[in-house]
Amino acid sequence: MDAASFQQVLSTVRELVRERVVPAEQEIEDTDRIPDDLRALAAQMGLFGFALPERYGGLGLTMAEDVRLGFELGYTTPAFRSMFGTNNSIAGQMIVKFGTEAQKQEFLPSLAAGETIASFALTEPEAGSDPAGLRTTAKRDGDTYVINGGKRFITNAPLADYFVVFARTDAEAQGGRGISALIVDAKSDGVTVGPKDHKMGQAGAWTSDVSFDDVRVDAARLIGAEPNRGYQAALSVLARGRLHIAAVCVGMAQRILDESVRHAAVTKQGGQAIGTYQLVQALLADSYTDVRAGRALVVEAADDYDSGADTSTGPAAAKLFCSEMVGRVADHGVQVHGGMGYMRGTAVERFYRDARLFRIYEGTSEIQRLVIGRALVRAAT
Repeated sequence: MDAASFQQVLSTVRELVRERVVPAEQEIEDTDRIPDDLRALAAQMGLFGFALPERYGGLGLTMAEDVRLGFELGYTTPAFRSMFGTNNSIAGQMIVKFGTEAQKQEFLPSLAAGETIASFALTEPEAGSDPAGLRTTAKRDGDTYVINGGKRFITNAPLADYFVVFARTDAEAQGGRGISALIVDAKSDGVTVGPKDHKMGQAGAWTSDVSFDDVRVDAARLIGAEPNRGYQAALSVLARGRLHIAAVCVGMAQRILDESVRHAAVTKQGGQAIGTYQLVQALLADSYTDVRAGRALVVEAADDYDSGADTSTGPAAAKLFCSEMVGRVADHGVQVHGGMGYMRGTAVERFYRDARLFRIYEGTSEIQRLVIGRALVRAAT
């Protein structure tokens, strides 16, 4: 996509987010769902396939373009981006980067058009931050695989048409070896999607448990057609997803900062705006500095990702810093608002709850530190 076309995409998305989604935030919070008209608009604008290749109907954004879009999408409730996030990120990218040509042609066009939704079914009750410990199995039986096991906290599971399921195809292999990924139709016999999880925040972004009981899947649905390569593939797509999430965190932090500055400028105590008090200014200054630092880190990491210079450590660093950063900014935002910041119906209160999840999913902050630390030591030996 040329620069002018991308700028038009950014402008259109910014208008959609600020004029249509932001006014609907309280409705989304109260009803725990994205209105149908907003889903339709997102599909019309190509948001269900912004990171999928153009040849399959997507926008084909680079990582540098992806994160700039993430800054805009992060400015509102994270549920809006989450609705089409798995299509573009961890689920869709598994097919883009590792699927066969037949799999790409079969699944990507409908994902890009928003006609179908794919979920990334990796996390299990005993295999969250360490997916190498997963217990779901996929046993070969003639021309099919038979899947048994359960997944937890699966984003978009109640909406999914397909699950990218990670399972052990080699029972003897240890750790991350012997894991494969398969595309499973959500309507297959033996697939059960549990009730929506009741979360602290991020209302409208649905997650649930998914169980697989003797689910038969055609061997042609094995991603890449070769077994036992799913673990490294998962790590690869998670790296891209982490960088996108970092950008979303920057967008949310910018929104909280904007809300806080406006509040400080007009709210009075002692006959003058609270923004004239130095301690309030210090909270705003720290938040502003955090946002600027996060934005710069994400942009540089995205450039390195596109060039191939760094496709792992940089995304981990960006996700670590930005997910922690948005928590600090959210805390400052509540403090600037005082008592009002603790009241339901205030934007910063909602974002305070929403922000907490970013430090957990797609790799906890602790896992990001391990990724970074191991890479640094490995490079020095």
